[in-house]
Amino acid sequence: MTERREVAIVGGATVKFGVRDSTWAELAQEVGGALFHAVPSLRSESVDSLFVGAAEPERFAFQSHVAPLAAEQMGLTPHKVVQRTELACASGQSAIRSAYAAIASGLSDVAVAVGVEKMNIPSMAEANTSMACVMDRPWDGAHGATAPPFFAMVAQRHMLEFGTTEDALAAVSEKNHRFANSNPHAQFYEKTFDRAKLARMPLIAPPLRLGDCSSMTDGAAAVVLTSADRVAPFTDTPAWVRGSGQSSDFHNLANAGSLTDWVGMRHAAREAFASAGIGPKDLDLAELHDCFSISEIVEYEALGLCASGEGGRFALEGRSDRGGDLVVNTRGGLLGCGHPLGATGVAQAVEVFDQLAGRAPAARQVPDAHWALVHNLSGSANVHSIMIYEGAA
Repeated sequence: MTERREVAIVGGATVKFGVRDSTWAELAQEVGGALFHAVPSLRSESVDSLFVGAAEPERFAFQSHVAPLAAEQMGLTPHKVVQRTELACASGQSAIRSAYAAIASGLSDVAVAVGVEKMNIPSMAEANTSMACVMDRPWDGAHGATAPPFFAMVAQRHMLEFGTTEDALAAVSEKNHRFANSNPHAQFYEKTFDRAKLARMPLIAPPLRLGDCSSMTDGAAAVVLTSADRVAPFTDTPAWVRGSGQSSDFHNLANAGSLTDWVGMRHAAREAFASAGIGPKDLDLAELHDCFSISEIVEYEALGLCASGEGGRFALEGRSDRGGDLVVNTRGGLLGCGHPLGATGVAQAVEVFDQLAGRAPAARQVPDAHWALVHNLSGSANVHSIMIYEGAA
């Protein structure tokens, strides 16, 4: 059996997230240009593989077979692997995981993982109908169990079981929007949200208010991954892939079990930490999937940052903020940046690369960052994907 090779992210780029006039193909082209600009030593002929994270281009952009389309728009001619990965909200991280696996196995040497999503279309009703397809469409989706109602049920149950408050939800949103104010690529870069403002926002699915919900967003992000022997020409501050974990434990909501104990995330976290040889207390920062403010609270608990039921207090005490136990969502999270499904996981990886290299803006740079974790959930929190990165020594 061939020995598994070490793999690192050696550069990345993100374009502006928001309501964009650009088409899906134009977003791919834009992020391709940004990637070549961010990684000056990158040459098209050096990239042998392309992995494209895209959740629903067939419905949002009426375009399938998007991997070769993205390659053409980005100026790439992959000749070893070219493929699309689809895992709803985790499609981007799925692209990175696939690129990592290909390089680790020797199938590829230099790969680009890109996430692209165009979600804003003329008909919001059509867009929301498309989002319902992420769930179990004939059962959950058709009965209105789309993302906001599902995560509202999670919040209601967490409040009932543990006394979690709306102020705790607002604490998560306030923190992440504040971090987004240091990120020009964030959808809400120029908007400020304090807890008083968040508390006045309209209810979407009680108790979740508008500020507790991530936005339907257009955007793209890309990273370059290489084997260890190919790192040097690109950077002297790689982000090494050290751990990975993934779990799926149900799909239909009738089989969900506890809404507040995300067993799948606990399993994925154990797997990732075991493969990296570290624990939660070794992390310096984490990019968690805050599609809704309650998500981040439950994720604190599932990741082992605090005990079950204490996630709300963890947020209120600032333990996930600068100066706390672990800095979470420094780029602004999904709440502050918006959530273009296929691009989110890749944009999180770009942030981790910048943080571990010490190149993030001062307003959000984590001092002496060395270990970082990226988490994505997908669907009704039924699939969890986790990757752990180590910075250069």
